[in-house]
Amino acid sequence: MKHLELRIKNFVLRNLIKVLCLSFYFFLLTLKAQPTNRILFIFDDSYSMYAPWNSNIKIEVAKKVMGKFLDSLKNLPNLELALRCYGHTTFFKERNCKDSKLEVPFGNTKENAVKIKQRILKLEPTGTTPIAYSLGECAADFTPCSNCRNIVILITDGIEECDGNPCEVSIALQKKGIFIRPFVIGVGLDVKFADVFGCMGKFYDVSNEANFGDVLSLVLTEAISQTTVQVDLLDILKKPTETDVNMTFYDANTKQIKYNYLHTINHRGNPDTLVLNPDVTYNLTVHTIPPVEKNDITITRGKHNIIPVDAPQGYLKLELDGPISKYYPTTVVRKSGEMKTLNVHEFGKTEKYIVGKYDLEVLTLPRIKLSAVEIKQSSTNSLKIPTSGVAYISKIGTGFGSIYLDDGKQVIWVCNLNNALQNEIIYLQPGNYKMEFRFENTKETIKTVERKFAISSGITTNLKLN
Repeated sequence: MKHLELRIKNFVLRNLIKVLCLSFYFFLLTLKAQPTNRILFIFDDSYSMYAPWNSNIKIEVAKKVMGKFLDSLKNLPNLELALRCYGHTTFFKERNCKDSKLEVPFGNTKENAVKIKQRILKLEPTGTTPIAYSLGECAADFTPCSNCRNIVILITDGIEECDGNPCEVSIALQKKGIFIRPFVIGVGLDVKFADVFGCMGKFYDVSNEANFGDVLSLVLTEAISQTTVQVDLLDILKKPTETDVNMTFYDANTKQIKYNYLHTINHRGNPDTLVLNPDVTYNLTVHTIPPVEKNDITITRGKHNIIPVDAPQGYLKLELDGPISKYYPTTVVRKSGEMKTLNVHEFGKTEKYIVGKYDLEVLTLPRIKLSAVEIKQSSTNSLKIPTSGVAYISKIGTGFGSIYLDDGKQVIWVCNLNNALQNEIIYLQPGNYKMEFRFENTKETIKTVERKFAISSGITTNLKLN
């Protein structure tokens, strides 16, 4: 019996050791499968970094914010850092377009975060801005690595100054697999430069010192995270062609706003990639006319998530037919058969609407009502109304009166006159009208004054009441 128990114990022990060995083996495989993220900072130290910005000059603000940021990276696993600077070895009047140097080669985060911080603190801006050359040189900075993700974060306060083409260089190196799409942080740049840098990488505008650190953290999260999101705004054919509309992400539980982004199709023709916190369930509002909502959206960690939203849109254009006028009416737009106002659409303007039918009320005198106006996918429905004419009314005294549309069969009220004014200008649509008026001091109904008149587009009609 004891011999049998011993055999069973030995059997269990041997199998337990096998299980532990296999578990450790798979753990090592998992570690090996995780890529090392290698981030190369390309840091602008050109002469323009001396420019005043917020609490100090740009270079000093950048040094302070970068220092804090680098301190936060010291304990991150699977991360290596390097630093390349440009515009820091030659005086800008010499315009040295090869003024770019790898200052700190790649190494583990704990040591290199300190080295990069120390090197940046010693920088003095002197030279020009050779962005294309620096990008080209960084190809050699990324030494061969079998399981690495190579990332470039460019921090700059200016655009290319050496006749190079950063976009061409960046695209060529991405195609060769040297690095993934770069991240560009514009320090105190105008947002118009988003298009200049957009073809080179993903552009982030740092408008002030306060959000510099937040942008760096956001870029880091996106750079090393495998969790990404794109919102596909689908047209009538279920293709993600709709864009250029604001999107608001809410926390589905707290209802608080988490992100606000203007949807963009990137330079590759795809909906641009976002980084959202995967631990939050979202409600999404796409601010089309009318808005489109999608609730209880969950993000899968470690994957590229696609959020499809049906948002087929077309265009409505409102125009005036006739001479140019000082008076441009507006139009209330409602969903067909409903009373809720969706938009107040100005004439001379083209607006996008979700595909469907709409009721329009043009705020002319008299009102023009158009029912079931159809908006079709990617098409423009152009509507014209006549330009209003002008009724110039002069009175020898104040009184009470109204204007009516006269179609020969009935009179339809249009508007009341202002009883406090002796002279009025009223814009009316072309047509035949009647004006009924009684002076304030006249107490006999029979002394009502009637004037018949016609209005033509863009023409002033003078009416005297005496």
